Amino acid sequence: MSSPFVNWSGGLTFTPSGHAQPVDEDEVRELVLRARESGTTLRPVGSGHSSSPLVRTDGILVSLDRMAGVIDKAEERATVRGGTRLKALGEGLYEAGLAMDNLGDVDYQSIAGATATGTHGTGIGFGNLSTQVAEVRLVTGTGEVLDVSGTRNSDLLPAVRLSLGALGVVTQLTLDVQHRYDLRRRAWCAPVEWTLDHLAELQHTNRNADFYWYPRSNVTQIRTLNRADEGIGDRRWATRRVLESDPWNEPKELRTGPTHRTIPQNRELRFEEIEYMLPSEAFPACFAEVRRRILSRHRRTVGWRVLVRTVAADDIWLSNAYGRSTTTIACLQNTSLPHEEYFRDMEAVFRQYGGRPHWGKKHWLTARELRPLFPRWDDFQAVRRRLDPDGVFLSPDLARLLEEA
Repeated sequence: MSSPFVNWSGGLTFTPSGHAQPVDEDEVRELVLRARESGTTLRPVGSGHSSSPLVRTDGILVSLDRMAGVIDKAEERATVRGGTRLKALGEGLYEAGLAMDNLGDVDYQSIAGATATGTHGTGIGFGNLSTQVAEVRLVTGTGEVLDVSGTRNSDLLPAVRLSLGALGVVTQLTLDVQHRYDLRRRAWCAPVEWTLDHLAELQHTNRNADFYWYPRSNVTQIRTLNRADEGIGDRRWATRRVLESDPWNEPKELRTGPTHRTIPQNRELRFEEIEYMLPSEAFPACFAEVRRRILSRHRRTVGWRVLVRTVAADDIWLSNAYGRSTTTIACLQNTSLPHEEYFRDMEAVFRQYGGRPHWGKKHWLTARELRPLFPRWDDFQAVRRRLDPDGVFLSPDLARLLEEA
């Protein structure tokens, strides 16, 4: 009997009919062709960090853990296997004198899973991780090995860079990278009112900036990152000026290091999370309503924090930042505490302000609600039907997201 799968938070558990860990592309093709012949669903899985049930299946669960590592490095490009974890990727690039442009808070994910779900960091000049993808190699639902780039099958690139695992098994990716560099990270606490008053300045005068709001204390933790090799200029001056006006300006954290060791944080405490991507102009009103509802309805049960970040606009069809500068609001809740009533109430607020859900986190939207949120939705569906005509990758959970009843 197949063993159960349990995700990182412990909130998603299911038992597929089988597990597979291919060692190369030929084995992936064999798995896909057998699934197609037998009418079995096949779902690729990364590290299992996602809260959403994208990987849930009663068919075959395919892990690429044995297909990991950096294949090739060039001055501005690096080709990596799909199962490579972000932590190992960061170290491999660093040894070659390279680095990714930006990262998210967690380095537990695989690169294929992180890009397929729109994982992101923060910074008004940085898109989500899938915007760093220059080329994709995948095994489609027909067993074809397909290379997609700016020069090969380029019409498919806006679909395959962020695909929810619906178009095929991504065996390798080529990423835009740069010469390695160090970041200086600073964190400090401030009242939420002060943070909101200074937020635009913090976002525009730092490479990366975000904040956590702690509802039970009405305090925020602000985090900024800037390149350590930048000279003293307007950006540094503006940050100093903000801090000098802050009565809480004692640093909580101040350190410098490579990107892959400075941006991600250790996450020992397990949690569930809902996150929505909002048009940046809608953020102030949306956050005010989120804050009001938490304080009036949920403060007694909210055990953790609310995270605010920014993401640059892009042209990837299923990206939550498609066509608009984006500010995100994420509500986190310890796994030991109830979350559904709280998250559903927050989702109602996010939807009121034009939010799009993070694909890898909790939400309750189906294809009927999702389609109006993504201008290139129908184009993605056309590509999906072309690359997976028999629905090899279409589990019931994915069908609820992608196919209108």
